Amino acid sequence: MEAIRCTRCVMTNQADPTITFDEQGRCNYCTEALSQIGSEYLPDEEGRKQLESMIAMLKKEGEGKPYDCLMGISGGLDSAYLAYLGHQWGLRILAVHIDDGYDTPISRENIRKLCEAAGIDLKVIQPDQQQYDGLTLAYMKAGVPNLAVPQDNILFAFLYDQARKNGVRYFLTGGNFALECILQRGNTHNPMDLINLRDINRRFGTTKLNKLKFVSSYQKYLMMKTKQVVTLRPLNLIDYNRERAFQELRDFCGFEYYGAKHLENVLTAFIQLYWLPNKFGVDKRTSHLSSMIVSGQMTREEALAELDKPLYNEELMASYLQQIRQRLHLSEEAFDAIMAAPAHQHTDYRCDQLGATVKKLFKGILYRNVKG
Repeated sequence: MEAIRCTRCVMTNQADPTITFDEQGRCNYCTEALSQIGSEYLPDEEGRKQLESMIAMLKKEGEGKPYDCLMGISGGLDSAYLAYLGHQWGLRILAVHIDDGYDTPISRENIRKLCEAAGIDLKVIQPDQQQYDGLTLAYMKAGVPNLAVPQDNILFAFLYDQARKNGVRYFLTGGNFALECILQRGNTHNPMDLINLRDINRRFGTTKLNKLKFVSSYQKYLMMKTKQVVTLRPLNLIDYNRERAFQELRDFCGFEYYGAKHLENVLTAFIQLYWLPNKFGVDKRTSHLSSMIVSGQMTREEALAELDKPLYNEELMASYLQQIRQRLHLSEEAFDAIMAAPAHQHTDYRCDQLGATVKKLFKGILYRNVKG
């Protein structure tokens, strides 16, 4: 297939069968994203009004409760900046974090410094290491793209559990338009597909999963539909600028830069920079950079220059690979065999067809929640 790059952003048809181009060579991703500015993304006076209304509602709903809202904190920019803003808005925040043993030292320090400076209560879950590592290895042996499914699913299961225990139903997510309006749809999969997860573990895993707590697509949808958990995206109601956000966090608590988007975790860095490019030909930088083009934080020429740079530091990645092999008890030969084995899509295994339908409903619910 001939490689085609969008003439407006930097998305390509390489490793993404869902992309299309119009007569001017512009892709469906940036065309769709640009159409949402003014409806989903409101970095203007209307956004300010909606944000003020949201904050007032959260404080009123939180009366008589220990917290006004829940947040997930990964150690990355988006969730950290939202927590910082929540503190500035006077919200009482319960933060949750999954410590899977792969957090970088910078990430751990960022979380500690932020929560201490903002007075945020932090609850941390540490998944059973043997079962978590066994499931991660099963996903690698299955050869599927989304190795982050166990991490993502366990986090949401923990978050919903904390929502119930603390009587707090508002979850403020760092998901945002400015830096994430373009996300490649090919070579990925719904992390709430428990049928797929259990089938992969049955075929390739060596451990039970009785010590890990999961959530299904249907359970997530039901909680959102019945408003047991209401998801809000406050970063869509401000002019969210990446460099400005980093500077504010540095000034507030000494927040340190960790390299690039989603690289606050060793396993996530491996997936983004090594697994997806080498196994599936996917360069996730195209999505991240294209999002910044759409939100006006970068030119296409600047993005292309970024793509010309190496994906990763060879020495640093070597240390990450060694850490992952040690955790998963893989020899270099066994790891190389996994990398050389044929790639598969999640649909090559059993999938939750009902969950796939349910997932399509999520965006509409999220959008209505943002609007209040």
